[in-house]
Order: sequence, then structure tokens, then C-alpha cells
Amino acid sequence: MPSTSLNTIVLSLLLAGTSVAADTFVRDDLISEPRPSRFSICYHGTCEDVTEVQLNDEQWRSIRLQFANNHSPQQERENIRRAIARLETMVGKITGTHVDKAMTLPHLGEEGQLDCIDESINTTFYLMMMANDDLLRWHEVETRKTRGFFLFGWPHTTAVIRERQSGRKFAVDSWFLDNGEPPYILPLEQWQDGWEPA
Repeated sequence: MPSTSLNTIVLSLLLAGTSVAADTFVRDDLISEPRPSRFSICYHGTCEDVTEVQLNDEQWRSIRLQFANNHSPQQERENIRRAIARLETMVGKITGTHVDKAMTLPHLGEEGQLDCIDESINTTFYLMMMANDDLLRWHEVETRKTRGFFLFGWPHTTAVIRERQSGRKFAVDSWFLDNGEPPYILPLEQWQDGWEPA
């Protein structure tokens, strides 16, 4: 596997935070309209490698089942957590990213490892597939956000959702966890203030 240099990661992290209206991804060959039958997965750091993945009807039905009870924004955020964990598990077996460990630097260059750019892009694609299938009743998918930029800490990027009724935005961050663990979902302003898990 070609190793991604730290400079490449830093540059891509900086670029990832410059988008305003539409999300800016690090490669132009990513599938921009992801569907369960055809979507892109990034891995090996800053989308160094991309694999096209297809899920069958039964696999996607298991994602729909995560939203069987969806009576409030809070419930939907929990449903999203479970659905993303399930998607990571299924996709991990297909792509070899099932070995992805929490964080990046301790595992930089290891086979199947994801950095926060990979995680935020993949999570955004998962969320887009849920939205396209009308599974998200209470939230919309937003542009990814980056914090840090070295002035206020190490750069870090997350997927984002917005609660329709209140307009509140939430970070959907799976980078702090191993593959297949439900991501953290927390208010974006708290995340932007430098939040990290205890």
C-alpha cells in the first residue's frame, strides 16, 4: 500500500475546511450521488485509495430496519449511530477496512486505516444514502466541517447533520472509534470548541 505523507494529510485537511455551500471532496472520481447499489469508500488516509462498493437489497434492508422507530430527532440521531455502525461493519468486510482503529497517528500507514478525511467523507456518503431513501425524517445532511487549522489545535474534520425544526447542527464523528462502533453525535458548536471523548 502506498503510504500517505503527513504533508498530504495536512494539506487536505486545510482544503477540506474551505467549502461553504457545497461539500468539497478531495478527489473528483468519487461517486457524487451515492446509492446502496453503487457508492465510494475512502481509506488509507485522505482518500489515498477509493473502492466502489455495492450493497444488496438484504443488506440495505437491515439499514432501513434501524429506522423502524423514528419518533423524534433524538431517536433519529440514535438510529443514525446504529445505521452507520452497521454500514461500517458491512463495508469493512468488503474493503478490508474492518481493521481500522480509532484515531490516525498511532496507526498511520497501516493497511485498512482511515483518517478523519476518510471517515468524514464515508460518513457523509452513508448519510446521503439514508437521506436519498427518505430514512431521515428529522435531519438533513450538511457540509463537512473542519476545526483547528493549527492556530487552535490539530485540524480535524467531521460529517454534519442539521435538525430540521430547530436548525441545530450536529457533528457525526466516527474517527475517535474503531470500525463498526456507533459514531459520536454531538452539537457542532461543542465539537468545534475542541471536544474529544473522555
